[in-house]
Amino acid sequence: MGLRVSEIVNLKISDIDSQDMKVMIRRGKGKKDRYVNLPESILEELRTYYQAYRPKEFLFEGQFGGAYSVRSAQMVFKNVMKKVKVKKQIGIHGLRHSYATHLLELGTDISHIQKLLGHSDIKTTMIYTHVSDKNLAKIKSPLDSFSEFK
Repeated sequence: MGLRVSEIVNLKISDIDSQDMKVMIRRGKGKKDRYVNLPESILEELRTYYQAYRPKEFLFEGQFGGAYSVRSAQMVFKNVMKKVKVKKQIGIHGLRHSYATHLLELGTDISHIQKLLGHSDIKTTMIYTHVSDKNLAKIKSPLDSFSEFK
């Protein structure tokens, strides 16, 4: 969903609206609230997780209740990367970068990406949406579609 790790650990069960497929991000960076889309692909897994762990307030709760810590979430991510033998050195924040980049590559308007990521300045969003030279090379000039210019 393109969330910051601090937003993930602060998600409350009540923030998830499976009816409208939205998740409320409360007091993200800059103390702003925003909605992000809840991917259909993870809804069943979230329900299974909820049934298994029965969190009380926060979606991901620590050992003794309350919000899971940012550091613990980072360690879980690191351990999963090791377990699946991903060699690339990437932190959990890299998922946010990938999310924005994939949205851009799918043709999502940059202003929509800005809103989903919770950026107040479009320049910040532009940093996340770095497009590889390989993808830029695939772009064809509009002139190439006119037969009279060939």
